[in-house]
Amino acid sequence: MIQIFNYKSIAMVCTTAMLFLSCNDNYKRVGDEAAKKIYPRGVVEDFVLTYTETPDKLDAEDVGSSKVLAILSGPIRNDFDQLSFPYQTFPEGLLVEMFNEKNEKTTIEADYGVLYSATSIVDLQGNVRIMGDDGKKLETTQLYYDRDNQWAFTQEKFTFTNPDDGTVMDGEGMDIQRDLKFLNAHKTYGLMMIKEDKEEEND
Repeated sequence: MIQIFNYKSIAMVCTTAMLFLSCNDNYKRVGDEAAKKIYPRGVVEDFVLTYTETPDKLDAEDVGSSKVLAILSGPIRNDFDQLSFPYQTFPEGLLVEMFNEKNEKTTIEADYGVLYSATSIVDLQGNVRIMGDDGKKLETTQLYYDRDNQWAFTQEKFTFTNPDDGTVMDGEGMDIQRDLKFLNAHKTYGLMMIKEDKEEEND
């Protein structure tokens, strides 16, 4: 009786293991099939996107009255606008040039970018740098830019250079206008005077 019981136990264990392995194998195959790959609807090389604004009322003789608000350019643009939440990716870098009412230019550069078409939010990643027309510069690793509200924000560490007062400020987390006119830093680590450093080097 003991031997028969042992054989039955071994058979039950083997059967259970086979069922367990087969279930795992089936689940894995179903999971792989469920994870559908998403391909872009279109790929554009050396792209240039120009955003313009025209007056509400145009006369029949008005010519060239539209104003350039921003220019996006880069090596590659992947278009995923066929999705329910459309977006575009810029895997090899992105350059954004923006112009204010005085036609002063602010540029934003990044190694990678995602433009969410429905919300007009641009997610910029890797060596992000904003350069103002007056020489002010902001550097960080990731930055979100709201095109509709002309506002940028990040939770990452940053370095802000201001040639007007000759300072360099390091911090973490900030909100800023696109032309770098206003900076609201969440946390700062210190302020370094560039002018003093240059004077010490000359001495």
